[in-house]
Amino acid sequence: MRQKEGGRRSVGYGRVGKLLIGFALAVVLVYLLGVAIGWEETLRRLRTAEVGWVAVACVSSLVCLAVWGKMWQVVLGAAGVSVTYKKVVVTFFAATFANYVTPMGQAGGEPFIAYVLSRDTEASYEQSLASVVITDVLRLFPFFTVAGLGLGYLLFNGQLPEVVETVAVVLVALAVGLPTLMLVGWRHRHPVRRGVLWFLSPVARRTERLSLESVRERIDRLYESFELIASSRRTVVVSVVLAYAGWVLFALPLYFSGLALDLPVSLLLVSFIVPATVVVSFTPLPGGLGAIEGALVLFLTVLAALSAGEALAVTTVYRLASYWIVVAVGGVASLWVTARV
Repeated sequence: MRQKEGGRRSVGYGRVGKLLIGFALAVVLVYLLGVAIGWEETLRRLRTAEVGWVAVACVSSLVCLAVWGKMWQVVLGAAGVSVTYKKVVVTFFAATFANYVTPMGQAGGEPFIAYVLSRDTEASYEQSLASVVITDVLRLFPFFTVAGLGLGYLLFNGQLPEVVETVAVVLVALAVGLPTLMLVGWRHRHPVRRGVLWFLSPVARRTERLSLESVRERIDRLYESFELIASSRRTVVVSVVLAYAGWVLFALPLYFSGLALDLPVSLLLVSFIVPATVVVSFTPLPGGLGAIEGALVLFLTVLAALSAGEALAVTTVYRLASYWIVVAVGGVASLWVTARV
């Protein structure tokens, strides 16, 4: 028993060590970005930042997560799971923390929150996972429509430089590809189930820990939960409204960061830049650190006509308000959830 506990402890320390190395590497990359641009103008701008606007930007990010947490509660209610908003919102902050410190940007949080919800409520793991997936799907609507609004503005004004075209193409591809993939997966769920069982059958033949019948039942329960939630029109409408409200609050910190430094960035540009940075966040570094900062500086210099130093200053305030404050609050929530479960 002690050997098993020691093994688990060593694996946990190994994961923490990898995360710390990733954070250290990301911080070095951000520092080198500042060295390449020149920290003098950036620091001079940051000294003039209005604390009030910085605080507003931070509050906007936290309220955004609170709104999306309410969205999770609504979706769980449609699945017949009663859970208090206080419990859900704390768990959502913890899941966001998992997303923000995991390499590849958004990987890792969804299975975590499904597991915690299944342990913390009367919901099964399949019900919890279905609510997580449906919530994420509904949050894609504002992501693509907001990005489309900003992209349309840039195209109308002829302000789409070649360096931004690749990101625009990726956004359009995701806007078309992801809904199509989800629709195909839903309409052809029986072939999907057969494909999953076929893929796992060699493993099931070699171990008693995996039962194909158990996997089949879990997939069926997952699809049943999808149907139950999707059949509630009120749930879908309320969730979409909350998704859009959350996305507005998610994007506004960039606008407030510009105001804090007296370097206003138009809301239409913000509507394109923020979704574009989400695309580049899928990197091997925690939370897209380094990649997002570099992309933001590029977008702000090319699209908002800021100098490199000004762009880095806006980026620094924005990342403080949209990333580091969330990591800090989400980390506390993770400790609370871990102790609770």
